[in-house]
Amino acid sequence: MTSSAKPIHIVGGGLAGSEAACQIASAGVPVLLHEMRPVRGTDAHLTDSLAELVCSNSFRSDDANNNAVGLLHEEMRRAGSLIMRAADAHKLPAGGALAVDRHGFSAAVQQTLLAHPLVELRREEVAGLPPADWDSVIVATGPLTSPALAEAIRTLSGEEALAFFDAIAPIVHHESIDLSIAWKQSRYDKGGPAGDGADYLNCPLNKEEYEAFVAALLAGDKTEFKEWEHNTPYFNGCQPIEVIAASGPQTLRFGPMKPVGLRDPRTGHRPWAVVQLRQDNALGTLWNIVGFQTKLKHGEQTRLFRTIPGLQGAEFARLGGLHRNTFLNSPRLLDATLRLKAMPRLRFAGQITGCEGYVESAAVGLLTGRFAAAERLGLAPAAPPATTAMGALLSHITGGADATTFQPMNVNFGLFPPIEGTLRGKERKQALSARALRDVDRWLAPTPLAAE
Repeated sequence: MTSSAKPIHIVGGGLAGSEAACQIASAGVPVLLHEMRPVRGTDAHLTDSLAELVCSNSFRSDDANNNAVGLLHEEMRRAGSLIMRAADAHKLPAGGALAVDRHGFSAAVQQTLLAHPLVELRREEVAGLPPADWDSVIVATGPLTSPALAEAIRTLSGEEALAFFDAIAPIVHHESIDLSIAWKQSRYDKGGPAGDGADYLNCPLNKEEYEAFVAALLAGDKTEFKEWEHNTPYFNGCQPIEVIAASGPQTLRFGPMKPVGLRDPRTGHRPWAVVQLRQDNALGTLWNIVGFQTKLKHGEQTRLFRTIPGLQGAEFARLGGLHRNTFLNSPRLLDATLRLKAMPRLRFAGQITGCEGYVESAAVGLLTGRFAAAERLGLAPAAPPATTAMGALLSHITGGADATTFQPMNVNFGLFPPIEGTLRGKERKQALSARALRDVDRWLAPTPLAAE
């Protein structure tokens, strides 16, 4: 290392940690990158390479005009992203998606970091909390955080659990819900602390619709556990809906689909069963299907949930899922620059913050790296506007999401502040993208941490 500045420590050499390291070093600040592989392996990684892609080799859509993840790609490119530079250099034919040669991609990331005079790679496990003299640390350990570090974070944060099976409920774009069928009402018209007695959207089912739904639910094609996931229990209160249904045909009517305290305004009567949706972000653009955690395969979910009256045209911001994960309740625990409120010398990046997906993980790493570098240089960390893909993702993680129902999320246009006017469909997406790119350019222009 050639800089006299005190180094920033990064724990974890995945996509987020690698991106954070590049952003910090590019700002002239030294980095110590700690990667535990091969000293300690994981159940998912096959190599000891930095930025190894453990699942798909796809970064999903590269369409910056019509797709939120494609927009995120472009914003990251403009911010000097190492991950995007390596992906572009090793892309494979994949239509409108950005797919990469996983080995070439990982090798390019590793070679770039090892060649940088301000980056030092140490192959070692950080067991427990980082030493007290590490005054600036980025924890980018992903969903397979080492047990010792996960336990230390759990103890420090006060959260009951970090590692468990996420049985994740689907989230629907509000504009795709048929409001001529669904109506707003809370049970018995009771309002919560921030509600008015009409806090839920309700989709009614008659007896025949309910019975057909339960039969299809039980017969649906479901995901299988990976070998290393078998001994991880379900998180308390998050049993998949099909597991509940399997205990008896009427169970759902006395559980998440109970109709008590509700009346369909079209008939004046209580429905046989009800599917409720609850607002999932501060903007009101995303709604969570209450109690519908599931391990149904994605195609089955889309088909089955669109049989629910009011959701026949539903567009999903996120489908349900079930997997072992390690992540923070970030809206409660992290501040606006991704620092742990209980110990501000620790920042978090990547999937452990509750983002989902390769690109999202790298984007949060990019932001965390820029924030940490600015702080080290005596500058005020500047967050990207919430109108950008990076800013929308950051805002969701650090406060836009409901902390009581927070679950990992991919970037999607439902996280963005609404655009003025009555645009819909493709025109709306293009307008959101155009606004985002204008705003990200303005955000990058004045900062000394912009791409060179």
